Amino acid sequence: MQNILEVCVDSVESAVIAQRGGADRLEVCSNLVIGGTTPGVSQFQQIRRACGINLHVLIRPRFGDFLYTDAEFQMIEADMRMFLELGADGVVVGCLNADGTLDADRMERLKKLAGNAHMTLHRAFDVCRDADTALAEAMELGIDSILTSGQAQSCLEGKEKLRHLVARAGNKIEIMAGGGVEEGVIRTLWKECGVRSFHMSGKEELDSGMRYRNADVNMGLPGLEEFVIFRTQEALVKQAKEAMQSEALT
Repeated sequence: MQNILEVCVDSVESAVIAQRGGADRLEVCSNLVIGGTTPGVSQFQQIRRACGINLHVLIRPRFGDFLYTDAEFQMIEADMRMFLELGADGVVVGCLNADGTLDADRMERLKKLAGNAHMTLHRAFDVCRDADTALAEAMELGIDSILTSGQAQSCLEGKEKLRHLVARAGNKIEIMAGGGVEEGVIRTLWKECGVRSFHMSGKEELDSGMRYRNADVNMGLPGLEEFVIFRTQEALVKQAKEAMQSEALT
């Protein structure tokens, strides 16, 4: 397994910054503030032109759970096909059954559709009923990576389960830690859990350029600040990459 630093980005600007900071690959999405959804076509195309590293596309038609209607699953299949044709190097997907088990039938359909492209089971894994069963099913399906916090709020809190998952996975599937990843977390999980792949956003909050701000109208979800822009911070990505490189040498 390779040592991989993946950065999730929801803008062209963040993608360029992440590549400059040393990211090995990008997860391209929209709406990171709500956990990420499927990106726009023009967004992906601009990032593809601007960045020379691997791009994996999040395929998630909406915010919320991972129990999809037939119409939503058809959207997932269509979007997967489209982004792979547009030059995506991989896809990031996940479907669950109502009882919390992995929807293995749908995941098998998606794996066949992905073909030789890299396929990641995203953090739907973290809300599934039984991690060991889902891991075994993912390996049987030939899925390449699992993005997980160890079924905890952050990967540092989930480090015991991450250690267990890494041991069970061996060289058969990549266990990629996500959820609160930064330099110190990387060093801890590298030493204590054997994790070698990490997923981070490295976001900072930038103040909007809007000088006029109507405080009486909210255009989004209550509680979300509309005059804050989230952007990848190059220094955080660089620190994370340097931590991985230094740990690999010890």
